[in-house]
Amino acid sequence: MDRDSDGTLIYARLIGTVAARDGPKSLDRGAVARVVEHGVRLAGDAEKLTTHMGTIEDVVREADFWAREDDAKTIAAAHVQRAIDARIFRSDRLRERIQEEIHRGTLVIETEDARIGQVNGLAVIQLDHFAFGRSSRISCRVRLGKGEVVDIEREVALGGPMHSKGVMILSSFLSSRFAGDRPLSLSASLVFEQSYGGVDGDSASSAELYALLSALADVPIRQCFAVTGSVDQQGRVQAIGGVNEKIEGFFDVCAARGLTGEQGVLIPEANVKHLMLRADVVDACREGRFQVHSVDTVDTGIEILTGVPGGSKTSLPRRGSWRRRHRRDESGGPPARTAVDDGKRFDSVGRAFSAHSYGPRFSVRGSCCRRRRCGPGAAASCGAVRALCRRHRSRPACRA
Repeated sequence: MDRDSDGTLIYARLIGTVAARDGPKSLDRGAVARVVEHGVRLAGDAEKLTTHMGTIEDVVREADFWAREDDAKTIAAAHVQRAIDARIFRSDRLRERIQEEIHRGTLVIETEDARIGQVNGLAVIQLDHFAFGRSSRISCRVRLGKGEVVDIEREVALGGPMHSKGVMILSSFLSSRFAGDRPLSLSASLVFEQSYGGVDGDSASSAELYALLSALADVPIRQCFAVTGSVDQQGRVQAIGGVNEKIEGFFDVCAARGLTGEQGVLIPEANVKHLMLRADVVDACREGRFQVHSVDTVDTGIEILTGVPGGSKTSLPRRGSWRRRHRRDESGGPPARTAVDDGKRFDSVGRAFSAHSYGPRFSVRGSCCRRRRCGPGAAASCGAVRALCRRHRSRPACRA
């Protein structure tokens, strides 16, 4: 049901009816408000209230037990919170074990420094009526190839259909954004590190795309962030489920190691209305010790993670004539060498991708092809073409 003024009033009356019918102590104003907040959390939407009254009744009964233990006249908010904590404690053994292994370093989750082709992803584990978030390390490696993005989880039959769909969508985004007029000349592999079970869902597709862009651009990603969200073929970051559990899961990892104010989580902008976080997470965000960023596009997310703006097709270097490539500066000498000229490091993700998709191209006439002779001033460039010919043992004609 909707969480508006009328809906909240009806919900509070329903809670009072449950208390009067089952015979527990009456609830004070703070206790009713805490039960309403718990109903919102169970609905997974800050604008909705759960109608699963069996769970609400169980919380009220257990809160009444703790109130009687304290010899209180009414049920207070502290008793309701104690009942909620006790319900979680009875179900969170697996979560505690996972957090313990992360803290001991058995499961590797980095929250400091920066790594190329590596990002912290977030997943949700559902156990009956209890769900919690788990951090996962996603890595990517790239090399020359035929334009394939290999999903290792799918290759070993551990990836579900929705996860495979997400990888195919991010591959389509790369092709349309950076290589719309020619085939890709790269091969990439994506994997969830230290994952020993099935992986499904597309909520990690944006994290996988960030890792792929980082590997292509040779730009490191800040490991103090974790990422969740699916992505479409236009690069929009779409809503996912379990956003509260995912944020709290990474928060627990960071809190165990000490909050520095730099850690945070990137979530889709469409999930902001679903936020209903624990009180300790809200307090940490209010005090500036933890961050929650909402992003609407991949370009916004990659800039937060790397500090480098995302590139586009218009940012790729144009392929000019030989005279433009070898133009002289004002003093008559050759122009200074730049990263774009060397084809090594680029100032944006889009330009870095062009190094993989375009490959080497030479616009000089060289004697290496044994068809044409070098023109004036082309001897230095001809040597590069000659070396390429020896490597492939072929004699391609140089392009004018």
